[in-house]
Amino acid sequence: MIIKAKPLPPFLVKGAFLFLKLIIKFRFNKLVIKDIEIKPGHSYLLMCNHFSFWDGFLATYLCLNTIYKHNKMKGFYYMSLKKQMQKNPWLRYFGGFSIAPGTPSVNKSLEHAAELLSKPGNVLILFPQGKLESNHVRKIEMQDGISYLLPKVGCKCQLIWTSMLVEFFESLKPSVYFHMLDCGDNNDFDFVAVQSKINSFHESSVYKQFRFTEENA
Repeated sequence: MIIKAKPLPPFLVKGAFLFLKLIIKFRFNKLVIKDIEIKPGHSYLLMCNHFSFWDGFLATYLCLNTIYKHNKMKGFYYMSLKKQMQKNPWLRYFGGFSIAPGTPSVNKSLEHAAELLSKPGNVLILFPQGKLESNHVRKIEMQDGISYLLPKVGCKCQLIWTSMLVEFFESLKPSVYFHMLDCGDNNDFDFVAVQSKINSFHESSVYKQFRFTEENA
């Protein structure tokens, strides 16, 4: 059985999001978004790399400053491990719903995600690695659940990847850089092609982002 979201009234959620933006701006030195065109009339699957406790908060911040800024979000959701939902039941009031890998309920969670994405204006945040990994990894290994999910989406859905990269450099606080990539939509989705595109982009983003000295061969 999956744990479904029970969002609070919109005015309370909006207030919580504004409070979240203040916390993030206080906690981090800089938040730099290298954005893309957000297509109107779509739902949005926002995929990000998964490297820290802050990921969900940072992805929410990104949504507020990109998708929400250009097209009013009608619904905001994210998929979370069931054990995390059970430990933190408040997550469901801010759009969280559960998935339990390796159990019969996985398909139910993916079908629920497809149902949410079938409504234009809805946003779903997903971390396709399925586990925590350093943001310095050179290759993103994606779980193939989106191959089951996307064919069931009943409207145009823009697929967005974001490489979230963190550095300190001269500051005591970390800075976060959001490198966004338009991966097309659900109508022309190919898992192998999208994963290859994401990996090329992620490697390029790391190369452009970080200060490093070229190593001699």
